[in-house]
Amino acid sequence: EVQLQASGGGLVQAGGSLRLSCAASGFDVDDYDIGWFRQAPGKEREGVLCISSAGKNYTADSVKGRFTISSANIKTTVYLQMNNLKPDDTAVYYCALRGWPGPRCSAYEYDYWGQGTLVTVSS
Repeated sequence: EVQLQASGGGLVQAGGSLRLSCAASGFDVDDYDIGWFRQAPGKEREGVLCISSAGKNYTADSVKGRFTISSANIKTTVYLQMNNLKPDDTAVYYCALRGWPGPRCSAYEYDYWGQGTLVTVSS
């Protein structure tokens, strides 16, 4: 059984940093594409960062230079490092997996989802 759990959200002042975690169980993370998505109030869920085993990665223009994705030495956890946060980054953030490589970072193409974690950025 594939299970994901996102955590690390909270309230932060603009310009601050947070690191979100996605703990995985029941699978080998190397066999999956990994994506981070977010959904702001009244908006569609959008791709933030997606890493593909095919070597085609995606970073949303709105977070380039500020957000990065990484994994621990024990490959059961992936991280989203968020720096220089802005009020527009306020959203519920989700981690997700798909079992096939692809170039797009679309929520419709991901199969497994963790529970979201809320990030609120104050101005």
